[in-house]
Amino acid sequence: MKIRIAGIVPESFVDGTGIRFTIFFQGCLRNCKGCHNPATHDLNGGEILETDEIISAIKKNPLLTGITLSGGEPFLQIEPALELAKAAKILGLNVWCYTGYKFENIPADAEELLKNIDVLVDGEYIEELRDLELNFRGSKNQRLIDLNKTRELKKIILLEE
Repeated sequence: MKIRIAGIVPESFVDGTGIRFTIFFQGCLRNCKGCHNPATHDLNGGEILETDEIISAIKKNPLLTGITLSGGEPFLQIEPALELAKAAKILGLNVWCYTGYKFENIPADAEELLKNIDVLVDGEYIEELRDLELNFRGSKNQRLIDLNKTRELKKIILLEE
């Protein structure tokens, strides 16, 4: 399956806990003031890869604890994001996903993808709420949602840091 990406960081320590393989999706419609990745906004930018190529690269590193779907906006490419998340789960890896959507407003057609995500970092980046002391996010409005506990308890549960 084809995916449009802005880039890959094969070993990241800042995009979630542990050693992560981070995929930066290309394309975002939000254009948040002060965005950390403005080069990812162009829907026609970046490069097109096959998800199998990315999965193959993930399999080569036995030290990984998880993958991170970042952006741009992963929810603009739900099917390739789902394929990557499912592959990660099969490999025993956890999945983090960054989105500008609030959890409550994620598109309905993303339900299967959400089932394969362990931690969702939700909410637009708001420059006026920037806080360099926060772990794994840039502004105070963004939440680290433990989706496993959220599904289990049927209410939003934040990740304990």
